[in-house]
Amino acid sequence: MVNSKEPKRRVTFILVDGVGDVSLPRFGYKTPLQVASVPNLDAIASAGINGLMDPVEVGLGLAMSPGDIAFKSNFATLDESTGVVTSRRADRHFEEEGPVLCAALDGLKLPSFPQYEVRVRHATEHRCGVVVKGPKLSGNISGTDPLKDNRPLLQAQPLDESDEAKNTAAVINELSKEISRILVGHPVNARRVAEGKNIANVVLLRGCGIRIEVPPFEKLHGLRPCMVAPTKIIADAIARALSAPSKSCPNVFVPGEDEHKHGRPDGYDFGFLHIKAIDDAGHDKASVFKAKGLEAVDKAIGQLAVLLWQAESTGSSNITFVSLGTILPQLKSHLSNIPLDPFPLPTVEPGEDLAHADKSREEKQSRTFKGDKVFEFNEIAAARGILGRFTGSEMMGIIKAYLKLS
Repeated sequence: MVNSKEPKRRVTFILVDGVGDVSLPRFGYKTPLQVASVPNLDAIASAGINGLMDPVEVGLGLAMSPGDIAFKSNFATLDESTGVVTSRRADRHFEEEGPVLCAALDGLKLPSFPQYEVRVRHATEHRCGVVVKGPKLSGNISGTDPLKDNRPLLQAQPLDESDEAKNTAAVINELSKEISRILVGHPVNARRVAEGKNIANVVLLRGCGIRIEVPPFEKLHGLRPCMVAPTKIIADAIARALSAPSKSCPNVFVPGEDEHKHGRPDGYDFGFLHIKAIDDAGHDKASVFKAKGLEAVDKAIGQLAVLLWQAESTGSSNITFVSLGTILPQLKSHLSNIPLDPFPLPTVEPGEDLAHADKSREEKQSRTFKGDKVFEFNEIAAARGILGRFTGSEMMGIIKAYLKLS
């Protein structure tokens, strides 16, 4: 039960991966975010306080123990005759085949290193996570990813003189070979070759990191967390997780466990929503698609704001939603005009340019509701916010300080 005399404040944290960009000539030297029509994000920026954050990476839910190492990884295409990686991304549309290939790799054995366990899990599109568990491992090694197309596949190298780093590099080089051996003979790749598609015959391993002891989020911050990630915007799921017990909490996946479980009956205090698709468009240099994608993100975040507002207004009036909740009164008139109907995902035809540059955003300076003088959501405007520029590691301190002040 939430004590009505002491309202339980809950946090919605939304990370739009790759949202920031550079100014582009095709957009009149503006960024995709500056030219996109994002009225809901503008309204939230106008009603709140702003700044520039340099974020941190998000995990895939693979269970790790202290001493285990993990890699961010790509399914890629290797020319076996030359050893050259011809495409670092075997296929952007890999949602069906990726999990199948990951299942084939999960638990693979290393002939020269039988004491090590390998776990592989699909993330999104061509991406996966790889964990190696066993003795005497080091995170201080280089990866196998050449980082650009048409460059040779790299050998992992120790980055210090320790026996652990030398051993780990040898383990990873054998792992890379075993992964390719399994992938080359997999039916998925036989079908891809028959269909004239790139073969996914190698996994590029990069960004080696070692598991360290980290206090549980709830113990560290006093907030019960949940996360929706990595590819789809599920406004209803995150809203239900934060609205319980007035709404049923969705099922959850617990890192390291294979089955989904029922969510907490009384809900969660901290909801983290990770949106990845915008970053993909940036990597592909698809600037028009990125701008249109930002407009779709704006619609979804607007719908999330409405759902949270409804939860406060009807069933959870003793709960305040930070980042949205404390500014909901200022946004009431704006939120009342946001439809909850499904909307189509963006598409871009070959040669299509952005049909508009949202001029109305230049006329909003007098519409600032509270907080700082920022009235629109983009890189340039956020730099003028009172939060300044800060790292992702500082974010929770800012949020908790805001909770105490609100």
